[in-house]
Amino acid sequence: MSRSPNPSSRDRNPVSSTAPWTPSRVTPEADDDWFDEPTAEAPAVDDAWFDEAATPAAAPPVDEFGLIERLLRPLTRGDAAALSLLDDAAVLPSRPGYDLVITKDAMVAGVHFLAGEDLDVVAKRLLRTNLSDLAAKGAVPYGYFLAVGWPSGTTLTDRETFAQGLAEDGELYDVSLLGGDTVTTSGPMVVSATFLGWVPSGDAVLRKGARVGDRLMVSGTIGDGWLGLLAHWGEVEDPDGGLVRRYRLPPPRLAIRDALRAYARAAADVSDGLLADAAHVAKASGLRVKVDLDRLPLSPGARHWLGAQPEAGEARMSLASGGDDYEIVCAVDPTDVAAFQAAAMAAGVPVRDIGEFVEGEGICALFKGKDITPERLGWLHG
Repeated sequence: MSRSPNPSSRDRNPVSSTAPWTPSRVTPEADDDWFDEPTAEAPAVDDAWFDEAATPAAAPPVDEFGLIERLLRPLTRGDAAALSLLDDAAVLPSRPGYDLVITKDAMVAGVHFLAGEDLDVVAKRLLRTNLSDLAAKGAVPYGYFLAVGWPSGTTLTDRETFAQGLAEDGELYDVSLLGGDTVTTSGPMVVSATFLGWVPSGDAVLRKGARVGDRLMVSGTIGDGWLGLLAHWGEVEDPDGGLVRRYRLPPPRLAIRDALRAYARAAADVSDGLLADAAHVAKASGLRVKVDLDRLPLSPGARHWLGAQPEAGEARMSLASGGDDYEIVCAVDPTDVAAFQAAAMAAGVPVRDIGEFVEGEGICALFKGKDITPERLGWLHG
């Protein structure tokens, strides 16, 4: 789950209302309300499922099925399982020798992405945060199901922008839309995706599986997502915009999935914060994990920020608990560390040894050999 742009609202449970189903307006073949009719300025009437939709450019009206054909069917990229979005379900083929990995994530405007964010960015962020979960399992993405709660008054142009973001990242990460649903809500925008991926039978990398003596490894750099949010608020310098980009469009670490399956005994993606997610792995494995904050991999932007902080230990702790990095944290046998690093680097992603799994429970965050473990390890979900 992504970090809240409004920490005070992070743990709120979103409440939305949907337009009522109107049997007289919907035929048995048309009960999949992918697109309630968008409006240019005013909200649609509750039962106006097939009323004509005006756009800012006064485009010809497009009904529900026209919107599916125009905006969503291209996102299937011809995948036969999607049935051209003509049915109310997808039919997935079996794949002998593989397990199907399924993950789901939801985001609410003003809670998990910036209110007023560009809708193509919202779409990409939704895909990437889910793809990060598949990456941590060592899975190859296959397809996804989409659900969107559109605020009243959403325009056709808004929906086109959202679909364009899905299309661009669908091509980039080779993943296709398989089905889904949309509704209209009087509340903020809500988006959710259920992702499917394939992994060779028995090879999924779980959170449990770490052993005493395993090294704690992490990919990429830590703290950029949190700093990017602060930079958006003007609280952190970000001359080249790199930190904000990292928050808005985190790169899922799919490139190291083969290396993870080969060498990682346990893994998780870093969404809630490095300390929190390392603790998740330790708990699932029945162990304690020690994290050396001195060894955090940091970007130039994070190093610049760190150099201006009065207390280095507290600053590193903030970077390690901020969340939204979407890196991979994992447990690797000490004898495999060099091979894992080489395999990951060959895939274009550096990984660093930052700690150790030991007997016990919980987590210990060390800085210059001193235990400075905070009470709050990262973001909690309500």
